[in-house]
Amino acid sequence: MHMADAEGLQRISMRRIAAELDAAAMSLYRHIRSKDDLLDLMLDAGFGELALPEQLSGDWRADLRKLAAEVRTILKRHPWLAVLLSSRPPLGPNYLRYFEFLLSTVAGLGLSIDVMMRIAGAVFVYVMGYVSYELAEEENTRRTGLTEEDKHALAAPYVQQVIASGEFPNFERFYRAGAAPPDGEGFAFGLDCLLDGLAARLLPNADK
Repeated sequence: MHMADAEGLQRISMRRIAAELDAAAMSLYRHIRSKDDLLDLMLDAGFGELALPEQLSGDWRADLRKLAAEVRTILKRHPWLAVLLSSRPPLGPNYLRYFEFLLSTVAGLGLSIDVMMRIAGAVFVYVMGYVSYELAEEENTRRTGLTEEDKHALAAPYVQQVIASGEFPNFERFYRAGAAPPDGEGFAFGLDCLLDGLAARLLPNADK
């Protein structure tokens, strides 16, 4: 996990890990059958870092909000986790504890399991999408070494031409207001909008 955090998932191999451990590569197979098994263990270990509360608060929105923030934290801590989530079946004990808690947040609202899954899926996809955007911005900054001010200055001549055309008035408003990178405040705003929408559409009497 430390190697993947520092260098990316593509650098992980049984031979590389063996070298780090000063061991023969074949000796690792006495403990782990394959690289795929290793990736499954890494995925589950990542979800083991989630700080799940011992019990629900009784407020489904508050519980989902807290859980979403926790998932965002570990996905940003381990950027390779999102890759594994989209390519491997997550069935380890730590992931299952997370999944059980996720469904439990809305289990007492009298919903069918299909609707519960739709709510869980909507929240999960929102978190994955937002974090993907954050990680892309961070990777771009690392790769180019440019600050936000640098990027703004480089783009300014072209952007001024775009604005001068008069064809994009809302883009002009956006540009002059200053484009803020994705952050915790933006994450919380979007999540609250999502939860409000779910409540209005699927749970109109849940808070009454």
